[in-house]
Amino acid sequence: MQTKDLVYGALLTALSLLIPITFGAYLRVLIPPFSATLASHVPVMISMLINPLVALLVGAGSALGFLFIMGPVIAARAAVHMLFGVLGAIMIKKGRSFQSTLLITAPIHALGEALIVLPFGFNLYQGLYVVGLGTLLHHGIDALITLLLVKILKYGFLMGR
Repeated sequence: MQTKDLVYGALLTALSLLIPITFGAYLRVLIPPFSATLASHVPVMISMLINPLVALLVGAGSALGFLFIMGPVIAARAAVHMLFGVLGAIMIKKGRSFQSTLLITAPIHALGEALIVLPFGFNLYQGLYVVGLGTLLHHGIDALITLLLVKILKYGFLMGR
């Protein structure tokens, strides 16, 4: 791994910790038993553009951040960020566009979070419908934020800023 990739990964991991810990109270949407912290997927989505190992580390940072603030159930859901992040990074590495990767990883992400809550006492309706569909919607919103942010950052770099 290049030093540059490691630095980007560290910065994105810091963001994945910072978003739930610092901004969670302001960005959290709570529809019991589902909760979502807006922009919490953005660091792992950006990390897909770097490489699979960075995506894995950023996803782990996300899970750790949610463990500190929200406890083991939400942390287990956030651990799914490692899975969809690595899969997304592999797809991009194989030539798939970023936009299509975000679209393809959405149902994988949603199903992963839906299934991971079942051992914690969620019934099928709560897990598959409430958490699964909520995660699908949350993934979509964060994907739009990510695409906009990447476009802004790319434009800034191209303009020599």
